[in-house]
Amino acid sequence: MECLIYAGVAGRLRPMKKHIQAFLSEKDNRLVQFIKYGMCGVTASVVDITIFFLLAWLAFPALTESDPFTKLLGTLHFDVRTVSESLRLRNYWIDKTAAFIFSNFTAYILNVLFVFKAGKHKRHHELMLFYAVSLISFVFGTTAGDLLIRFGGLDTTYSYVAAAISALLINYTGRKFFIFHG
Repeated sequence: MECLIYAGVAGRLRPMKKHIQAFLSEKDNRLVQFIKYGMCGVTASVVDITIFFLLAWLAFPALTESDPFTKLLGTLHFDVRTVSESLRLRNYWIDKTAAFIFSNFTAYILNVLFVFKAGKHKRHHELMLFYAVSLISFVFGTTAGDLLIRFGGLDTTYSYVAAAISALLINYTGRKFFIFHG
């Protein structure tokens, strides 16, 4: 009986598997491409957020007592070490830089595998251009976050979100039109 149930489930999953493979391999349909870019972006963002906030919490403290992430940790009974504004600002840049390196490598791999057609440039040139576009968005976004901390008195989390929004807009445009075969 179990074999019949398994065979029935497996039989229903095969067509779904083909649809998923077709979706993942599609690189010409702009809507599918944008959806996959968003999915890959979410994955890279999870990497970025995880690395940034772990570093901001544990290695290079960059959180304030009023920061939403600090409040979340407080509900979980974890302590956060607060630091001076100048040290927080320096650590913010360190944390953002480390997260940038790892999340962009994740984004590059996923974009090549699932979103864009590679081959417009040699692989090493393509990777350098990928990081160059990302670096431009990183500098603009992190500077915006810096200014929000420095002059706006905002918490680190809000500054992080502002940087992420600007990065999304700059990165998609640069990657689609300058790095990969649209």
